[in-house]
Amino acid sequence: MTNTGPIAVTEPLAPDRLPLRTPLPAHQREPVLDVVVPVFNEERDLEPSVRRLHAHLRETFPYPFRITVADNASTDETPRIAARLAAELPEVQGLRLAEKGRGRALHTAWSSSRAPVLAYLDVDLSTDLKALLPLVAPLISGHSDIAIGTRLARGSRVVRGARREVVSRCYNALLRSTLAVGFSDAQCGFKAVRRDVAERLLPLVQDSGWFFDTELLVIAERAGLRIHEVPVDWVDDPDSRVDILSTALADLRGILRIGRALARGTLPMAGLRRSADDDPPGGPGLAGQLLRFAAVGTVSTVAYVMLYALLRPPTGPQAANALALLICAVANTAANRRLTFGLRGPGGAMRHQAKGLLVFGIGLALTSGALATLHQVAPGAERGTEVGVLVTANLAATLLRFLLFRAWVFPARRRGAGGRTA
Repeated sequence: MTNTGPIAVTEPLAPDRLPLRTPLPAHQREPVLDVVVPVFNEERDLEPSVRRLHAHLRETFPYPFRITVADNASTDETPRIAARLAAELPEVQGLRLAEKGRGRALHTAWSSSRAPVLAYLDVDLSTDLKALLPLVAPLISGHSDIAIGTRLARGSRVVRGARREVVSRCYNALLRSTLAVGFSDAQCGFKAVRRDVAERLLPLVQDSGWFFDTELLVIAERAGLRIHEVPVDWVDDPDSRVDILSTALADLRGILRIGRALARGTLPMAGLRRSADDDPPGGPGLAGQLLRFAAVGTVSTVAYVMLYALLRPPTGPQAANALALLICAVANTAANRRLTFGLRGPGGAMRHQAKGLLVFGIGLALTSGALATLHQVAPGAERGTEVGVLVTANLAATLLRFLLFRAWVFPARRRGAGGRTA
């Protein structure tokens, strides 16, 4: 076992941008995956869990792997059990820390590992191990930078008490409302990261306890790194010794600290972004966004005119305008979300549609106002004049919609996570 002291904070490595994301070679002799299991006084669960994890990886993982037991200054038999497992199983190693802290254990283990993909899971193995290969596969293939298990996705199956369910959902809702995060489950003990990303992220993460995961994810998302989400099956450990109250208070302090840093712009992001050639598909620059937005807008305008012409006889001009604009606004927001701003997957879709409807309200006010003005100025205006005025007003509303979409509905820090799936 290695005795490790306090974490050494280093500067992010050059170059200024992360290199291109590339798949790992198919044939590797050294470990491709290093799975860290942080433990503190886990003499009962450590051996059966590590043996189960080891057997699962040997049977299912197609690359060489390593399991690192990171002991957080345990005072029971945990260090001796870890040493025995390391002596018996060639893929297992032990790491002994002099201080407690899950974040400290992960920081130390990941910083010293040379495996290209780094992961961790809780020693109780609450998460079904069948999700481990889907978790790390996008990192091995070069698709994503970080991968997290989520218990809050539609495909997840979770068994836990009502108290922990409420606490978990409230915590993630708090993160979304205060830090505007896009990932769904910050605290699931089932995550992985590419080593080149970890080398630049870890020096920026200050927390050494349970908030470590959240802080790492917030920084990664703000830097535009791609976070992949995997629905997991999860069964609560009834003997968990996590102090929910003290953990919640520490998390609240962490949220306040990160919120202040983000507001002041004091989080250094140099070296965290990918090279320009490796930007997520569907996330072009301003010129590309304008072209795609114009194409979507052209189709929307044609659809709007056709709908207005169909709805006008039975409903009247104002109702036909409102209905046609509402239908086209929903379709327009969905199309621009995917095609113009490169966001895929269900994450945040309802929030984007809600904001899109507010933008629609502005467009409705513009076009309805133009229609009302026309009827005041020329009460007997022909149908063609009416449609022409509406199209002109709609084009003005479209320009305003693009500006609001880019700055508010799909801001750049959200588009950076465009490859997220759930």
